[in-house]
Amino acid sequence: MKSGKLIEDSLSQFSPISLSEMESVKLMNRIDTKYAVPLGVLPSILEMAKEDYFAQEIDGKRIATYDTMYYDTADMDMYIRHHDRQLVRQKIRVRQYVDSHLTFLEIKRKNNKGRTNKKRIAVPGFDITADTQSVLKHKKKEDEPLTVAQFIRLKSRYTWESITPHLWTKFHRITLVNKAKTERLTIDLDLVWDNVVSGEVKSFQDLVIVELKRDGNVPSRMTDIMLALRIHPFKISKYCIGTALTTPGLKKNRFKKKIRSIVKLLNC
Repeated sequence: MKSGKLIEDSLSQFSPISLSEMESVKLMNRIDTKYAVPLGVLPSILEMAKEDYFAQEIDGKRIATYDTMYYDTADMDMYIRHHDRQLVRQKIRVRQYVDSHLTFLEIKRKNNKGRTNKKRIAVPGFDITADTQSVLKHKKKEDEPLTVAQFIRLKSRYTWESITPHLWTKFHRITLVNKAKTERLTIDLDLVWDNVVSGEVKSFQDLVIVELKRDGNVPSRMTDIMLALRIHPFKISKYCIGTALTTPGLKKNRFKKKIRSIVKLLNC
C-alpha cells in the first residue's frame, strides 16, 4: 500500500474502537457525503481528526482489506439509472470484509430524498448465482429463513435470474467513528477495478474516497476539517467510475467529466 507507514503512524494516534463497540453506529439508513482527496492529503486529515474520532481496529489492524463483486443486469440497468441521474436506484453486491472473515450480500437503495438504505445478509461466498437453494439467516425473519433468490426479490427491484457478476472492486479501508458515536467515516484507498466481462483492469491508487455517513445533516467535525483544507463534497460511485473505466462502448458521458476531474486532482 502506497504511503502505508506514514498513514499507519497517523492512525496509531487514534483511540481504538472494536467491531462490537461499533454495533450502535451501523447507520444502515443515512445521508452520505463524499469527498475525493489526493493520497498526499490524507495524513493532514487524520492529524486534524485524531482527537475527535476513534479508529476501528480488528486483530491489531486499522487498515482493512475489502473485496467486492458488483452485479448488474445484462443491459446494465443499475449503472444506466445512476448515469441518467435517476434519483431512485439500487446496487447489488457481495462484499467480503477480509480481515473479519465475513461475506455479505448487500443491497443499497437510494431514495428521492437522498437517503441511502442498506440491507444485507451473510452468504458463504461471492458467487450468489451458483446456489440459490441454501437457506440463509435473516435477522428480521428468523422463523422464515430466506434463500439468496428470495432475499433479492424481497429487498430489491431485481430478481436473481436477471443479474450477473460484473465488476470486482478491491481497496483498503480506514473506518473512523466520532466519539459521540453518531457518525461513521470511511476512507477508501488503493482502488483497483477488474471487469469480469471485458477483462480490463484499471486503478486509481493515488485517489482517496472519504465518505461521511450520518443520520441527517447534523453538525460534523469532519465537515469543518474538510472546509479548513478547502476540500469540497464530490459525488462519486466506485461502481460507476470503475464500470466507466473498464467497459468499452458503454454510455459514460456523465462520468467522463468526473474522471477528468479526478485525474486533474491527482496531477495537481
